[in-house]
Amino acid sequence: MDGGPGGQHSGPMETFESLVRAEFTPKTTYLNTASTGLLPARTVTAMHTAVEAAAVGRPTDMFTDVEESRASYARLTGVPVDRVAAGASVAVYSGLIAAALPEGAEVLTAEGDFSSVVNPFHVRSGLKVRTVALERVAEAVRPGTALVAVSAAQSADGRIADLPAIREAARVHGARTYVDASQAVGWLDFDADAYDYTAAVAFKWLFCPRGVTFLTVPGDLGGLSPVFAGWVAGEEPWDSCYGPVEELARSARRFDESPALFSYAGARRSLALLEEIGVAAVREHDLSLAERFRAGLGALGHAPVPAPGSPIVSVPGLGHRQSALSGVGIEVSDRAGNLRAAFHLYNTPADVDRLLDALSG
Repeated sequence: MDGGPGGQHSGPMETFESLVRAEFTPKTTYLNTASTGLLPARTVTAMHTAVEAAAVGRPTDMFTDVEESRASYARLTGVPVDRVAAGASVAVYSGLIAAALPEGAEVLTAEGDFSSVVNPFHVRSGLKVRTVALERVAEAVRPGTALVAVSAAQSADGRIADLPAIREAARVHGARTYVDASQAVGWLDFDADAYDYTAAVAFKWLFCPRGVTFLTVPGDLGGLSPVFAGWVAGEEPWDSCYGPVEELARSARRFDESPALFSYAGARRSLALLEEIGVAAVREHDLSLAERFRAGLGALGHAPVPAPGSPIVSVPGLGHRQSALSGVGIEVSDRAGNLRAAFHLYNTPADVDRLLDALSG
């Protein structure tokens, strides 16, 4: 990538830092990406443009934004674009998968996983949901397990599932896999092609607006029935507006929800920025900050929940500090009494040190 005076080639770190400085201008020490990511300047501009154009009766082509977002997400997760559905909610896609399971099917889940991942399987009547500790998911797959549903990284504390072991156990026992990558895509080296189904909201580590979620399915569409299909799920959407849809999309687009168009107008730019910077560079940056924080916690006598290789750090017993920290401009989360900090591309070592200084008082 060209950059700097005279268009000279800039180094990877210089490119990373210049892009981040140009796109993100936090006014706080924002360490809460596991809740909501910050929006890049280009995304805010695109959404302003789309809203203002709609206000004067000249709307931009936001359906093209949906397709560009879908294509970008496909590249980021290593699947063909025709295997990506665009929607708004992980819970909806979990429900779609739950609805496709046969009566009496066993679903294996992780203890304490995010509700949007697991609850649709509990409310679908006729399923047998079995829950085990995250560390035991792979060994708990057994003959008769129909589906393993798990988050790649736990929302509460950042622990990373042993996805290769889970995938292999599922293969051995003939189970399908469903991975929620909401807390992973954007920093983890995540290959959606390795699993039957994956879903992810984009308003966290993909720093998109709320209202953007993606589902990936196998090439044969994974036996899913498009139970909520509307006109956008048609092979020719604009010919599918009235009456029953004559032909559903032959791709994963048959699982599209009617899109939140203004959100996708922004998402297109956010995902393009991530592709420009590169997930590998983001991961290296995020994990170095998390390790700096873990080391500093040790010096203060605090032990975080073990979550090696994760940019999410959860500290037992410090959740009550969240409100006071917010009062001095340090944004973190309180999760079940734990203080949760999440480090992303717009954070710096100074942010880490400020949080540590605050916790030492």
